[in-house]
Amino acid sequence: QAPVGFWDPAGLTADGSVENFNRRRQTELKHGRIAMLATMGYITPEITGKFPGYLSYSGKIAFADVPNGLAAISKVPSGGWYQILTYMAFCEISQDQSPGSAGAKGDFGWKVLTSDDPEEKTKKLAAEIANGRLAMMAIIGMFFQDGLTGSAWGDWANY
Repeated sequence: QAPVGFWDPAGLTADGSVENFNRRRQTELKHGRIAMLATMGYITPEITGKFPGYLSYSGKIAFADVPNGLAAISKVPSGGWYQILTYMAFCEISQDQSPGSAGAKGDFGWKVLTSDDPEEKTKKLAAEIANGRLAMMAIIGMFFQDGLTGSAWGDWANY
């Protein structure tokens, strides 16, 4: 992957197994996509504000009452977590992601993000892997900063 090229400091590919490499690449792609969504989920409420109305009518929890960052975990009601986990399970099982399938390579047929042109598709999927790697580092950094400062963004002037 440009510009670094092949880089495996932990020696995970030393066994030469193509099957293991493809499984790890599929996992990296999934984690990258989740990290990109998580990063945007961390940033967006700070920039655009929050939805009007209630997150939970029964619990009288407004979207504005839910803090950004890790503090939000304890504010979301159990029904909300159930919905989130159910949707995650649906995404996991609704597509064929068996080894050798297009889904295993990250292509679910949505040509807005990929392409019919094989060269362009390869380029876009490589960019997605690179962006996913960056997002994984970004979200871990945001979690660390949130845990350190108690705020999603923190005020480093206090330290």
